[in-house]
Amino acid sequence: MTKGNGRVEVDHEAEEFGTDFSKDENEDRGNWSGRLDFLLACLGYAVGLGNVWRFPYLCYKNGGAVFFIPYVIMLVFVGIPIFFMELSLGQFTSSGPLTCWECVPIFKGIGVGMVIVSALVGIYYNMIIAWALFYLAASFTSDLPWVTCDRDWAGPYCATFLTDVDLAGCNGTDFVANTTNGVCYNGSEVYGLWNTTLAKENEIKPVLPSEDYLNGYVLGKSYSTGIGDLGPIRWKLVIALFVAWVIVCATLINGVKSSGKVVYFTALFPYIVLIILLIRGLTLDGYKEGIDFYILKLDWDRLKDSAVWKDAAVQIFFSLSDSWGGLIALASYNRFHNDALRDSLIVAIGNCMTSFFAGFVIFSFLGFLAKDLNTTVDDVAESGVGLAFIVYPAAVIRMPVSTLWAILFFMMLITLGLDSEFALVETVTTAFFDQFPVLRKKKWIFMIVMSVLGFLLGLPLTTNGGAYMLQLMDHYAGGWNVLVIAFCECICIAWFYGFARYKEDIRVMIGNSPCCCVPWDFCWWWWSLMWAGVTPLGVLFILGYSWYDYSPASYGKYLYPEWGDALGWLMTIAVIVGIFSTMIVMCICQCHKGKSLYELIKPSPTWGPALPKHRRLMGAYLSPNQFEIDPWGESGNINARSVEMDDVKLEHGGAHNDAYNEKF
Repeated sequence: MTKGNGRVEVDHEAEEFGTDFSKDENEDRGNWSGRLDFLLACLGYAVGLGNVWRFPYLCYKNGGAVFFIPYVIMLVFVGIPIFFMELSLGQFTSSGPLTCWECVPIFKGIGVGMVIVSALVGIYYNMIIAWALFYLAASFTSDLPWVTCDRDWAGPYCATFLTDVDLAGCNGTDFVANTTNGVCYNGSEVYGLWNTTLAKENEIKPVLPSEDYLNGYVLGKSYSTGIGDLGPIRWKLVIALFVAWVIVCATLINGVKSSGKVVYFTALFPYIVLIILLIRGLTLDGYKEGIDFYILKLDWDRLKDSAVWKDAAVQIFFSLSDSWGGLIALASYNRFHNDALRDSLIVAIGNCMTSFFAGFVIFSFLGFLAKDLNTTVDDVAESGVGLAFIVYPAAVIRMPVSTLWAILFFMMLITLGLDSEFALVETVTTAFFDQFPVLRKKKWIFMIVMSVLGFLLGLPLTTNGGAYMLQLMDHYAGGWNVLVIAFCECICIAWFYGFARYKEDIRVMIGNSPCCCVPWDFCWWWWSLMWAGVTPLGVLFILGYSWYDYSPASYGKYLYPEWGDALGWLMTIAVIVGIFSTMIVMCICQCHKGKSLYELIKPSPTWGPALPKHRRLMGAYLSPNQFEIDPWGESGNINARSVEMDDVKLEHGGAHNDAYNEKF
């Protein structure tokens, strides 16, 4: 249906209602098999390990519930705008992150940067999943192995080795009281801490068995002095990593047709476990202290601290996975008229609520553990690996039926991680399939090759010093380089391609009245304001503060040597080089061909929807020389296309409305 102003109005709801999902709309690339496939895959990608082990810690660190104020503001003004931009871009073009930038070809380097980020993160992220698989296998026993320490892998200060003793008791045994550090020992073997205050001043304290189990038995970190001392490969970790890559390969070997079904389990199962764990957590002694610490420790003065705002923004990027390329890759398998705006809001808000909900689960257990250890919540609260593999396992062994809770928790971690890993690997494979379509004919072979390569590159992470390498990759691979990508995205779409045209691209795709959202005619100005000004300025603020407040990578008390820090910077710079070197190479090639550089900043002939029936819709707001209906078809001459374009103009009520064209 065409309005008098030349705009195409499509009854998207009627079209979507009558869609036969048993057939692919795009037969070459394939589509999701159902409406929920993409939504759950996208939700699973956004909701990851960071929601469980990073967000609750940031709340406690940055003023309790006060942290939600900068978090929500950054979500609205930075996170959601980039999220919607990437979903709409991938869906409109049916292209992955490497080939969707034909709207402004010189910015194709953005896609190169995204692929590099996803590849680097995918390597170490699957190692974390392997750790969770290791723990899951170890949990199938009535006596969890981290209940007590074993001198074969535990350090001298493991809690189960220490005896409550005072100075008189220490001197009354065969042991000697060290008056400088508060330790009671007989040379090499520690008996206890006779003065805990003195010991703490010397950075000595009882170590949880779960911490020694992780560092001594699982990772072998206790036997490494740092990144320069990787040591031998730990074969149990190699097997776990191999299993993790087998799961990823088997899930993605048939593309979205197979992964779209797996996500029904991997995306929903964590919510079931979180609900079960919350119910259990609220029955534990001390849970109230943990919850109060989480939401009632209000420090309003922290809002004046720019570091809090930086933490909120970084968490948004980390949690939503903005600018990593995965959102574009997932959306590229959508049907053309899928409501991308609705899905963006559902996933972004759902991700935010998941983080908030997970905080109650985690802090109820932290409160219980703090009371059991006779300490404070802030003394046991940690971020990252420590929370997932030290604090929670320590709490589990103090509960009845500890084996059940351990199995549930680590299954939740695995499913949380797998969704994100699927999208990371899918980003890389989709980029190659779009750039080299011939690879689609042997998709399963390519997927196996990619998995083997990822496994081999992950082997250094299975060594004794692998944890140091993983921490370095986590710090640099997806850090401020992702912010550079986000800034370039906003400039490319809003300023070079032009929002005036992009809003019409979105209109023909989602219609004027998306489900659950205000009409596009009413809200497009908001997205224009965000993409053209507010969002890139917000990204620049985060980027600038990150440089101002820069500190080298560290792992607990371990400071990386200069060469290790330089290695991390190489990962960051690789992404930046990927962006800007691509621009330079394209300019050189364009000059070598004797063509104008202007062509690199205007849409290429192939820009737009993948199918001619959808490209025809652009005839309502573009002149015939601005796009081609079937640039890949057999009718390769411009005259044939001009005849087709005349048909389009007749189909849409004649020539374009002159007043409408003046907008462009």
